[in-house]
Amino acid sequence: MDEQTKIELEAAAFRRLQKHLMEARPEVQNIDMMNLAGFCRNCLSRWYQEAAAEKGIEMDKMEAREVFYGMPFDDYKAKYQTEATAEQKAAFEVAHKQVT
Repeated sequence: MDEQTKIELEAAAFRRLQKHLMEARPEVQNIDMMNLAGFCRNCLSRWYQEAAAEKGIEMDKMEAREVFYGMPFDDYKAKYQTEATAEQKAAFEVAHKQVT
């Protein structure tokens, strides 16, 4: 496989993941993703921001989140995000200690 095709396939897979998280499963909370997988939508938007920076493109955190979320982050939070439960927060602390 040539490099350009590889890049295009990776980009398509990323777009599919983004669409799945934003359209098919917006109710899945970021904290649950962090607890189970070690990353969430915010991580993906940060990785997008970091990739932009590597190309010399300036983008702040909120701009990157808007690109990934497809809407202003505050709108997404108001529509889909719930307050983390004590159990979710405790699981996050355990998962975070295992990584660091």
